[in-house]
Amino acid sequence: MTADFAQKYGRWAVIAGGSEGVGASLADQLAGRGLDLVLIARNGALLDELSAKVRERHGVEVRSLVQDLTAPDVGDRVAEATDGLDVGLLIYNAGSANRTVEFLDETFDDSLRQIKLACIGPVALARHFAPAMRERGRGGIVLVGSLACLSGASLLTVYSAVKAFNVNFAEGLWAELRPHGVDVCCTPLGMTWTEAYQRMGYPYDPENVMLPDDVAREIIENIPNGPTYPVGEKNRTMASMVWTADRRTLVELMSAASIDSAAKHGVAG
Repeated sequence: MTADFAQKYGRWAVIAGGSEGVGASLADQLAGRGLDLVLIARNGALLDELSAKVRERHGVEVRSLVQDLTAPDVGDRVAEATDGLDVGLLIYNAGSANRTVEFLDETFDDSLRQIKLACIGPVALARHFAPAMRERGRGGIVLVGSLACLSGASLLTVYSAVKAFNVNFAEGLWAELRPHGVDVCCTPLGMTWTEAYQRMGYPYDPENVMLPDDVAREIIENIPNGPTYPVGEKNRTMASMVWTADRRTLVELMSAASIDSAAKHGVAG
């Protein structure tokens, strides 16, 4: 299984947003399947720490790139850092949500940053890596998304919009690249017990919150099952119901849930 996975996707995997949480779990598990890694994130100290752990545990080559994924030259910087590498798997695992203020109380720069991070970033990296994958007739692209994609919601106005973009972008790429042997999958996540989640002040709820290692394992196992694969059985059930719901009712329900969750955990502004 491990050898087949490495043969299918090639020697190198790029993980954008690979310093902690789900990204760190993806790095560890992909290395366990024999892939060398390029990890990209803003926090150089976290990248160095994770790279050292993965090298020691799995004996693979790990390169790190300290890079803001919202920078206008992100495509050029990543291309330079991966020049000459047989990159067969791209995982874009970067995104941020405020969850504390409404759209009109958020600065324009904050909104624009979310758009750059979740929309422009994956387009830039897919634009760079996909041509070689198509030419080789193998490869994979994963956009790690969010169930916020299901509808707009208060406190998640821009975040839910960019996550919907991830779904549609991945589905379009899947339709275009599947005939060439390239897997594309958007993997919307529900609540996941990451460091970022903890920093927002949310408590651990084992009934409704997934763990990063479980999420990463399910993502990796379902890369071929695109174009969209919600992670977690409960999440898949909810998504299958929601995507057939009346949109106005859906927006009202999602907004109420978002506001209630923020208020309950004391993170609403």
